[in-house]
Amino acid sequence: MSVLFGMPVDLAYHLVCWFAAILAPLFGGLAAAAAIVAFTMLIRLALVPLSYYAVRGERARGRLMPKVQELQRRHAKDPQRLQRELAALQRAEGTSMYAGCLPLLLQLPFFSVMYRLFLSHSVAGSPNTLLSHRLLAAPLGSWWLGGAGPVSAQGLVFAGLFVLLAVAGLAALRTARRAQARAQAAATGAGPASQTATADRVVGLLGRVMPFGSLLMAAIVPLAAGLYLLTTATWTLAERAAINRWSRLARRG
Repeated sequence: MSVLFGMPVDLAYHLVCWFAAILAPLFGGLAAAAAIVAFTMLIRLALVPLSYYAVRGERARGRLMPKVQELQRRHAKDPQRLQRELAALQRAEGTSMYAGCLPLLLQLPFFSVMYRLFLSHSVAGSPNTLLSHRLLAAPLGSWWLGGAGPVSAQGLVFAGLFVLLAVAGLAALRTARRAQARAQAAATGAGPASQTATADRVVGLLGRVMPFGSLLMAAIVPLAAGLYLLTTATWTLAERAAINRWSRLARRG
C-alpha cells in the first residue's frame, strides 16, 4: 500500500472495527456494514458547516443574479473590471459560484480511503478482518461482476444497492430542479448569459449528474464503497431538507 494511503487506511480500519464492535450486539453479522454507515455519517457530520455554506451559496447566486447582470451590462467592454466587480460582489455576499461543490470534493479522499481499505488483504501488517464480513449474501469486499457474479444471491444485494442509489439520484435531481427554478425566478428579466451564468449552469449540471455518477461508480467498486455512496447520498437528501427547513423557520422568526 502506498505511503499516501497507508496511515489513513490504517486509521479508517481501526475506526470501522471499533464501530463494528460497538454495534455488534444490535446488528450481529451486519455490524461491519452498520459500522461503514456510522463511519460515513461521522464524516458527513463533520462537513455539515460546509454543506450549509454550499446551500447558502446556491441561494445567494440566484439572489445576486440581477446584480450580476447589471455589472455585465455596465462593464461589458472591460472584462478585467467585470471580474473584479463580480469577485467583490461575491465576497460581500460571503459566497462563491463553486461553493455547492465543496462537500462533494472534500468527500473524495474519504471515499478513496474506503475503496482502498476493502482492496487491501492486510492492514498495518495484519490480516484485514473486515473482508470476512458480509452484507446479507455479499461479502463487503466483493464486486458486482466478481465472485458469484450478478446472477446470484450476491448479485441481488448489489441490485438492491443500485435501486436505492437510483431512488436517491432521482430525489436529488428533483431537488436540483427546484433549486434551479428558484434561481431562475430570482433572475427574471436578466440579460444574456455570461461567464458567471455559465459557471452556475455547470455547477447545476454537476449537481444533477453526480447522483447518477454514484450509481455507475457503485458498479465498479467493492460493496463497502457502494454502501458508503448510498449512505452519503441519503445523508445529502436529509441534510438539504433539514437546512432548507431551518432556513425557512429562521426567516419567519
